[in-house]
Amino acid sequence: MKAEISWLDDPQTFRINQLPAHSDHRGYATVAEATAQQSSLVQSLDGTWEFAFAKDPQHRPVGFYEPDYDRSDFDRLAVPGHIELAGYGQIQYINTAYPWEGKHYRRPAYSMGADRPEKGMFSTDPENTVGAYVKHFTLNSELEDQRVSIEFDGVEQAMYLWLNGHFVGYAEDSFSRAEFDLTPYLQDGDNVLAVEVFKHSTAAFLEDQDMFRFSGIFRSVRLVAKPALHVEDMTIQSGVDDAFTTGNFKLNLKLSAADQLTGSVHVSLADDSGQPLWTAEAAASAELDLATTVNHVHLWNHHDPYLYQLQIELRDATGKLVEVVPYQVGFRRIELKDKIMQLNGQRLVINGVNRHEWDAHRGRAVTAADMAHDMQVFHDNHINAVRTCHYPDQDAWYHLCDRNGIYMMAENNLETHGTWQKMGAVEPSYNVPGSLPQWQLAVLDRAKSNYEMFKNHPAVLFWSLGNESYAGDDIAAMDKFYHDADPTRLTHYEGVCRNRVYADRISDMESMMYDPPRAIEEYLQNDPDKPFVNCEYMHDMGNSIGGMNSYIDLIDKYPMYQGGFIWDYIDQALWTQDEVTGQPVLRYGGDFDDRHSDYEFSGDGLLFADRTPKPALQEVDYYYGQHD
Repeated sequence: MKAEISWLDDPQTFRINQLPAHSDHRGYATVAEATAQQSSLVQSLDGTWEFAFAKDPQHRPVGFYEPDYDRSDFDRLAVPGHIELAGYGQIQYINTAYPWEGKHYRRPAYSMGADRPEKGMFSTDPENTVGAYVKHFTLNSELEDQRVSIEFDGVEQAMYLWLNGHFVGYAEDSFSRAEFDLTPYLQDGDNVLAVEVFKHSTAAFLEDQDMFRFSGIFRSVRLVAKPALHVEDMTIQSGVDDAFTTGNFKLNLKLSAADQLTGSVHVSLADDSGQPLWTAEAAASAELDLATTVNHVHLWNHHDPYLYQLQIELRDATGKLVEVVPYQVGFRRIELKDKIMQLNGQRLVINGVNRHEWDAHRGRAVTAADMAHDMQVFHDNHINAVRTCHYPDQDAWYHLCDRNGIYMMAENNLETHGTWQKMGAVEPSYNVPGSLPQWQLAVLDRAKSNYEMFKNHPAVLFWSLGNESYAGDDIAAMDKFYHDADPTRLTHYEGVCRNRVYADRISDMESMMYDPPRAIEEYLQNDPDKPFVNCEYMHDMGNSIGGMNSYIDLIDKYPMYQGGFIWDYIDQALWTQDEVTGQPVLRYGGDFDDRHSDYEFSGDGLLFADRTPKPALQEVDYYYGQHD
């Protein structure tokens, strides 16, 4: 198959040869590896890559992926990282508009009619920068003679992949993991991996989030070996009975084999101290369903994030252990009862924040230390919930929320703000995805990727369909997907308030942004159909958060008011060197000769970009502490 640059212009082409999305489990070769969480089946490709930058598609190094291509003039670039923060291209912060507005007239493909595919929009775009990445690797001995895939945790915004000159695949959706099978193209000794990253494709219309606009391989990359018998996917259901005393555990496994699907599966469930509670064995098959009950179950919640220990062991036909898959399991129930969201039979109160992934040096290429620091801030200030605005986060963050009892609103990578709001007015004449059939599969794919990756995390209470993308048949289809795939969780979407025709088909909760307390109270006084959640409120620009008590008072007064998520957790700003003083300073939008820009609008966090708390955090700590 040959890679086509025209895919950049087509919303119906968003994944080529990608492996299906699946659970975020990790396989290990031995029990000792699983205990230490150091897998010999994984080979990191993070580090220094060869790199060439092009200002537009017409100037990119065509054929750079060929093993014998002369790359002697290529630079070096760190992965993970953003191209712009390495000194290439334009750093730009925008809130609701698209980067090309005021420069190029563009309408999303098919939004002006089924006969308007808008060919060439991005494939010939004079401002669509391109990064050409090359990495040489030799397989670790533990990966030799096995099936091997590659995982990209995050690439903005459209990527083409080659190995040893062979085209492997194509992916969009910047914040969801993209996985490809490399097995047919691997060779002994040196392998040449090449990735071509375009800053813009039709995915740009779906990723109009309030943030700095970057590009590149900004999350980790790794090779993963699949043993002779391998867990491809697993789905855990860990609910509780109506008395909240017995846990109902169900496990669905999907297995693959290098040759014949033979061998055995051993499954065990233990408490948090490792005391075994249940074991089961079965012959290996393509799909397995196992179940048990747990008496006197220890429920998971914010104050007591109790996790059971699941372990799956696969053995080949000779009895040799070939793969170990551990996973932590939390038993809990989230439901709507009498029009109130309840967790484990108790009314849920959300003391939440919206959290962009951000680091003042590395942008969205956040580290484990960043995440650990944020989790400590949550605990120190009575924050019990987080909305992953407005995209899936790094996998490690979900595991941290599991272990720390942080309730998650897990949001899709979707925002199309600039297609329906112009100059502050609601004007959806060319909104996407809307009800356009040519865009529906792309957004459903994003929903499926979000669900499959994070479906086993007890911290995830809600699936969020995206942010500020109006409403139509396509978002209604996303809501239906989530309810069909996962009836154990609730859905969220605020944008249906812009198109109330879909109110009974989208979102299990009434969700608003920045509604004043009096408007919320009026809603609650009129026997509403859905509980109320502020998906964004307070908007912490400058030294704000004043008047927070007016919202907190509603919690005690109206059971159907269930709290909300402050906008937002941390400033988006970057460390730079001041041209006059030579001192390091934090710079916001507009400080990088980025025009147009929304300037300091990115400075609306409870923390400065260097993670120094602002005075507003004291008020959050005080008021959230009243309902912790």
